[in-house]
Amino acid sequence: MKIKHYIFMLCGLLVTGSCDLQEEPYGFYSEDNFYKTATDAESAISYAYDALTYLEYSRGVFMLGDMPTDEAGPKADEGADAQALHNWTTENFNTNRSLSNYFKYAYIAINRANSILDAIPNSQIEEKLKNQYLGEAYFLRAWNYFNLARNFGMVPIHTSVVNSLEKTSAPKAKDLDELYNLITGDCRKAIELLDVNQALGRADKVAAQSLAAKAYIYMASSKAHNVPLYTELSLNTDALYDSAAFFAGQVVNDQGTYGFDSNLLDIYDVEKPDGPEHIFLMSMDRSGSVEGDYSKISKLFIPYVSGGDIYLDNGNGTYDKSHDGWSVFQTNESFYNTFDGADDRGLLLLVDVLYDADGVEIATFPGNMPYRFCRKYIDPQFIADKTSTRPFLIRYSDIALIYAEAIGATPEAYDLVNYIRNRAGLGNLPSGLSTDEFREHVFDERGWELAFEGNRLYDLRRFNRVTDMVEEAVGITAEQAAFYPIPQLEEDLNQAL
Repeated sequence: MKIKHYIFMLCGLLVTGSCDLQEEPYGFYSEDNFYKTATDAESAISYAYDALTYLEYSRGVFMLGDMPTDEAGPKADEGADAQALHNWTTENFNTNRSLSNYFKYAYIAINRANSILDAIPNSQIEEKLKNQYLGEAYFLRAWNYFNLARNFGMVPIHTSVVNSLEKTSAPKAKDLDELYNLITGDCRKAIELLDVNQALGRADKVAAQSLAAKAYIYMASSKAHNVPLYTELSLNTDALYDSAAFFAGQVVNDQGTYGFDSNLLDIYDVEKPDGPEHIFLMSMDRSGSVEGDYSKISKLFIPYVSGGDIYLDNGNGTYDKSHDGWSVFQTNESFYNTFDGADDRGLLLLVDVLYDADGVEIATFPGNMPYRFCRKYIDPQFIADKTSTRPFLIRYSDIALIYAEAIGATPEAYDLVNYIRNRAGLGNLPSGLSTDEFREHVFDERGWELAFEGNRLYDLRRFNRVTDMVEEAVGITAEQAAFYPIPQLEEDLNQAL
């Protein structure tokens, strides 16, 4: 069983009067018996990454990033929390468990990263390993604060390990400048400390460069589109776009490990996690013993059809086997209709026909298949419910599109976007676009290229288009569209809020 390390859920507050009220909550770190060796440090960094794979956090990638958008909706009998997110029932957001869990586990991951940053500098670990672990810890802290920033806005900042009750309360960042300075500063430190080293489930120098690019493009486009709070950032939009271009350009131009995959389906082949597109993936594998080590993410996207094995046409005379699913994330037909009729991202990656082992159709949409489903999470070698399907946390195409968006309508930017379009079977973008027109096309391409990868809500938010493009969000305020509220439970427990 995975060890749960609670930060704000303080069991010391829940004991009865007969208990010792001075007892500290379980799970706090002791520096007296840890980080003595490189093995200890490796265990600590693995523990920090492990926080990302908790169900409440890993499924939150999709529950927060896709469910509230124009991409998908939940099945009719899905839980109340998913229904509230999809329907933008904002009066219930303070107590929404999906939001509460995502917030909580982000801070669990941050505390584990802070533990490494506090302890390893004074350890006797060999310098190269020390730099690697510190770089990864800086990346993880930045990654989790970035996720908190684009979901909840100004949140509490902890820059050292929470190892006592007194340290659990922290005020919100005074503004977004303070929060993003921490994020981008951590990225820069990670870039300095890390090498280029692709490894499943781990971050390297390119991951840190990519995260910096994602943070700067989020700030730049949010300020350019008058998103609440982002208009108050101290840097102007040109400077923010330039910084996004600088870090994304390092990924696109200055390393030889990552790049475009020429085959669309290969990007999503679970047996190819070391493909050129994969800058940062979770490390889930069907050989794991508990969920989180293995994945059931495929179940969220696949519809229930027959209760047995199903087969998907690869478009070349071969078929991939899969299991039935739970029908949780149901593709909106209106979103599907935005794809060009020749776009393989719609034709191949959104499935509307299923087959049996003999290649005979057993389900079609519309008909006895309730919706077209995303096949990005398919594992033909599944073991019962156990799969190796993983969230695509940072993908090369994402960063290439960020670079193109940041630099505008230049020949280099056109080449990047056109490669992605050509790979999908489409022609080139129209020539002669202005910078603003070009960025609008990049926005559209991101919607098709990154569909169901947990990016859609954040693109809608930074372009200030939630209420324009999500039918269920019509009528909410700009602030409600831009940020979820900090969960009520956290405000109750943190006296500084």
